[in-house]
This record gives sequence, structure tokens and C-alpha cells, in this order.
Amino acid sequence: MEEAGGAAAGTVRIVSRRMVRPSNGDAPLGEDIHLTPWDLRLISVDYIQKGILLPVSPAGGNRLVGRLASSLARALDIYYHLAGRLAVDERGDGTVTVRLRCTGEGAELVHATATGIAVADLAGSLYTPSSVVWALFPLNGVLGADAAVDSLPVLSAQVTELADGVFIGVSLNHSVGDGFVFWEFFNAWSEINRGGGGGSISELSEISARVQRRWFIDASRVPIPLPFRKLQHVVRRFEPPKVQECFFTFSGASVKELKAKANDEMAGTATAAISSLQALLAHLWRAVSRARRLPPGQETSYSLAIGCRGRVHGIPPGYMGNALVPGRASCTVGDILDRGLGWTAWQLNRAVASFDEAATREWLESWSREPQFRYFGSLMSGGAALMTGSSPRFNVFGNDFGWGKPTAVRSGREGKTDGKATVYQGPEMGGSMSLEVCLALDAMKRLVADDEFMDAVVTVPAGQDTGNKKKIKSKN
Repeated sequence: MEEAGGAAAGTVRIVSRRMVRPSNGDAPLGEDIHLTPWDLRLISVDYIQKGILLPVSPAGGNRLVGRLASSLARALDIYYHLAGRLAVDERGDGTVTVRLRCTGEGAELVHATATGIAVADLAGSLYTPSSVVWALFPLNGVLGADAAVDSLPVLSAQVTELADGVFIGVSLNHSVGDGFVFWEFFNAWSEINRGGGGGSISELSEISARVQRRWFIDASRVPIPLPFRKLQHVVRRFEPPKVQECFFTFSGASVKELKAKANDEMAGTATAAISSLQALLAHLWRAVSRARRLPPGQETSYSLAIGCRGRVHGIPPGYMGNALVPGRASCTVGDILDRGLGWTAWQLNRAVASFDEAATREWLESWSREPQFRYFGSLMSGGAALMTGSSPRFNVFGNDFGWGKPTAVRSGREGKTDGKATVYQGPEMGGSMSLEVCLALDAMKRLVADDEFMDAVVTVPAGQDTGNKKKIKSKN
């Protein structure tokens, strides 16, 4: 029996590891999927790591993992590229190229136990026990380039049996797919397992209508050469900053109130309608600016990931690569605090509205000439910025594997830096949303003690019906 590494060693124990291959053998083995600028710029970052907390399964141990392995193999019939490996070609001219080879070698499935960890330990508090949660994910600290050099799986899942629940954590190489790809795969896997693995692929709702091939602009070189003799030279490692993670849930009613307030404050001005998400993130931006105690003249920014599916001509809805561009709003702390929720939300609204397809195509073309990579260490902003990824539209709580719906969602260690806020679908119907927020320790203490912010926050204790949600009162 192998012990998991990290701060949670001794509590999470690895029982077994296996490589799960597509079940039908009809995947187009040997197919090469060349990576786009969107994909390649993320080869320098950690795997996407998200997971769900489920009730206790009636069938535990080897029976549980065997069934999950069978349904995972069926899911890989559809998402066959996730059973492949990244391959590096050193061209001899001082450049390298990277491709995703559809080898069918499989995705990793890890079985672990943590009988000393209860559901309430993970999701019973605003504060996330980071070291414990991170141990529930495989491939911690592995960057996309590491996987290419060492031929590691691009997809790995860990099933951990807790004292009174099950946690399924999935790690996906970010150069292979974004959050859309991640949750589409997760949804397919859970649907197949819930159905007992029967039926044909065409019967599994719409999950077969997926496009694995990558989309390139006409002017792009394929494959795109990277200016390194060895791919390892793209790697930069940063010591993760010390941050506190908190998980805040906002009811549908609270989100509607924030949206109505933001739009009311901007009534009579020439602004587009402010969305629910923009109003919620503006609420966070203002509260974090207060909690950080930044001077009024300090510039603060908020970066958002803007999806290109449906925004860029030629990218189909089921596109299985990365398709994101950054949007950024910037202003002074004084403006954020003095001009109100509506004005702050309008800054985010304008950042999204400024999306320009022509500029995006130009960026894609220029990137292939002068590649630039994303490093989470470069996001350390001196405590003046926020950034949000993911989307409340991703189907998190529909991931019922057959023995009950998820009670909570949590993420791994990837990209945890001061100012990162991940947004999720909330646990209740009707527009509920959750924010997983990372801040410096002192700032987080002040955020949790901020009445204006916390008045909109509710928590839904794991395992309880959403009708029994409890209002959180902040304490000074």
C-alpha cells in the first residue's frame, strides 16, 4: 500500500493504480492532434484539478472502482484523445513541436482510502483544509510540459473512499483542454456510470457530438515550432504563495438581488445589461479591495476568461481544445469603493464586451511567430489583482454516478495564488453560484468579517438538503 505525498500523508492512502483504455478498440490510434496557440501557451501550467464530493456508495472497495473503471473506458471511447499522450519532436534547428498522439494508452485511475476524513472535514466550513483536499487529486505539481517529456497520462482520476462519502478528483492536462472540455468529460463519465455502462454511444444524450480536431487560422503554421532545443526549457517552477482558501456560496435569491442592484444603479446610462455573474464578481472585487486595505489611488484589476465557442467563426460548440481569451478590467481602488456595485460591474461588462474576433485571430497568428507562455507565478500581483476562471454554466451538480448527486465541489492545488477566484454552479436550482477564493491570510480574515460581503453568503452544509441552508453571520 502506497502513501500519498504532501501534508496529508498518513491520512490518504493509495490502494491501487491502473491504466484504463478505451473499451471498444475502434479509436483512431496513431492520429495526431496538433496543438494550437491556445493549447501551447498553457503547457507551462499545472493540470486542471476539480473534484466532487459524493455520498457513500452502496458498493465500495474493488466493486466501486471496478465499475468506475468500466464506465471510464466507455467514456474514453468518446473522448479517445484523452487516452493518448503528448509527444515532443526535437527538430534539430533549435525548435521543438508538441502534438497529442491518440495512442490509446489510457487514462490513469487511482483508488485511495481516507477513513479518517469525513465529509464535514472537507466541506463543513467556509475555510478549505487545503493540504487534505489537495491529497485527493493525482498528478499534483505536474506541469503540462512534464507530461510531454515523461509520457505521463493527460487524464488521471482519483477515487477516494472517505469515512462517510466518496471524493472523485480529476486532473486534466491544461494544454489538452479547458474547463469546458473538463466538465463535458466528467458529465459523460458520470452519465455512463449512472446508466450501468449499457447502451450505444449514440444513446448517451449529445455527448458524441464532439470535435477533437484542432482549429487553426489559415495563416498558422501546423505544427507550430517552439523556440527551445528541449521542451523542458519552457518550464519555470514557482513556490506557491501562502494563501487561505474559502468557499462561499450565494443563493439564487442573493445573486438576483445583486444583479438587480447593479442594474438599478446604472439605470439611465448607456450601458448593456449587467449579468448575474458580473454583479457577483463586482461584489467580490469591492469586498476584496476593502479587505486588502489598498490605498484609494492604487490600481486594481480583474482578469476574466472569455470563451470563444460561439464567438469565433469556425469554432464549433463541441470543440474539445482550449478556446479562451483573457479579458481585463482596470481602475483605481477609490473608484471601486466610491462608485458602487453597478459601476464596478460595468467595468467587467465592458471587458467582456470588448472581445474582438479580428484581434483574437491576429493574436493567434502573432503567437505562432513569438510564443509566450502562461506562468502562474507571473500572476502574483502584489495583492492588487483578482482573476476568475471556470463558469457557473458548467454542470457540476448533475454528476450523479448512480448513488446520489454531489454535495460539494472542490479544486486541487493548481494555480492557487493571491486573488484567484474560481466560479462554480451553485448547489441549488435557480441561479445559485459559488466562489472558491484564495487570498493572503490577513485579507481573508477581513473578508470573512465584512458584513456587506457576507450578508449575501449562505452555506449549504454537505449532506443536507438545500432547503435547510444556514445563513452565515460574520463575526468581528
